[in-house]
Amino acid sequence: MASGGYPVGLEVVIELSAVLSHHRSIRKYKPDPIKQTLIEEVCHEAVTGASSSGNLNSVSLVLTRDVARKRRLYELHSEQGFVLEAPLVITFCADWFRTREWLRARHARDNFNNLVGYHVAAYDAMIIAQNVCLGFEARGLGICYMGTTLFSLGEIADFLELPDTCLPVTTIVVGYPDEDPPKRDRLPLNAFLHDETYHRPSQEELDAIYEQREVKGWERYMAIPELRKMAEERGITSLAQFYTSEIKYDPDYFAIESSRIRALLELKHFLP
Repeated sequence: MASGGYPVGLEVVIELSAVLSHHRSIRKYKPDPIKQTLIEEVCHEAVTGASSSGNLNSVSLVLTRDVARKRRLYELHSEQGFVLEAPLVITFCADWFRTREWLRARHARDNFNNLVGYHVAAYDAMIIAQNVCLGFEARGLGICYMGTTLFSLGEIADFLELPDTCLPVTTIVVGYPDEDPPKRDRLPLNAFLHDETYHRPSQEELDAIYEQREVKGWERYMAIPELRKMAEERGITSLAQFYTSEIKYDPDYFAIESSRIRALLELKHFLP
């Protein structure tokens, strides 16, 4: 028995371990549609199996399957082709609109139209998003998180007709995989785990943590001719330089986007 009295069979542990171990970001999909019953089953399990702050359920999921509407999301997600290939796109939203309408109808004080509200709802949305991903992957489907959601928050919110105090947090594409890419490496576990207090790594420890990443990551990007050409033109000679160049995560662009995101949070009443 697990703590709390819930039986945990070895087969359940093995199944979850297998799903986690086999995770890949899939960017090529078969055109096969996903049954509505399967989508609802996965989403139901994800919602009921997720922690929720105060059990207020401050999350909404918007499903997009219509071809024309997916094309608009494709445009908003930097024209990444797999958005069109995948039969399903799900946008996860931090949503206090529903709760605030309920509060208003019951003559309760308004709340959650603040930064604390956004923080709570955004993280609840990410918990459910990961549950949804695990649910689909356990059934043999593939997923890919769309980091581009962050840079089109306002446009996506308008397109999905999201009300006040409701904003996209992340997006996934879902479908039956048409590729089996190799699993990406991660930093070694000791980079993540801290015992009791945060351990500030020494330069020697940092070198050891990033040793393999600097080789494998650099090789992966330089194997793409366009990226290699762009790096050479800019005199980029390391993975660290690549990551903060205008090719990848440009600090100047991030500064502009940070201002835009703040303005949107103000517009949606998550910031004063």
